Amino acid sequence: MNQLNITTLHTSKFLALIKEGHWEYVDRVNATGAALIAAVTPENKLLLVEQYRIPVHARTIELPAGIIGDEPGGANESTAEAARRELLEETGYAAGRIEAVTTGPACSGITSERVTLLRALDLRRVGAGGGVAHEDITVHEVPLAEIVPWLEVKAKTGVLIDPKVYAGLFFITQSE
Repeated sequence: MNQLNITTLHTSKFLALIKEGHWEYVDRVNATGAALIAAVTPENKLLLVEQYRIPVHARTIELPAGIIGDEPGGANESTAEAARRELLEETGYAAGRIEAVTTGPACSGITSERVTLLRALDLRRVGAGGGVAHEDITVHEVPLAEIVPWLEVKAKTGVLIDPKVYAGLFFITQSE
């Protein structure tokens, strides 16, 4: 790749706005990517989280997810460790096993961030979930047999559905 005239326009705690040639994008700093978790309970229910997202000014339905290595002292956190931590924080479920499924760009036209989709297995509820201090997360346990109509109803009420939910469903159904 030919790097043309790279300029950092602004840097904050977790993001830097970069101009490279004619292109502007966001670079993730102080972290090594994001972990996205496809988790199905022993009762065959997909774990989803719903929360208000300021950038889109709407509530969203997403797979549990979080930044890797963003916690104090967590610079060496592995993707699997981040997935375990985020799954527990957001949903209250602990995973007996975590398997990486695929890694790719979060949104390659706007950010350098890479997301790793992981499958969480052997789940057991150990807490309430709901996120940490500033988060207001609602946990949904949706039977896989009802997931598509459930998502359609949520979308009709104005809740935005993260397309990565459908990617997670694809990989879940491929492993059955």
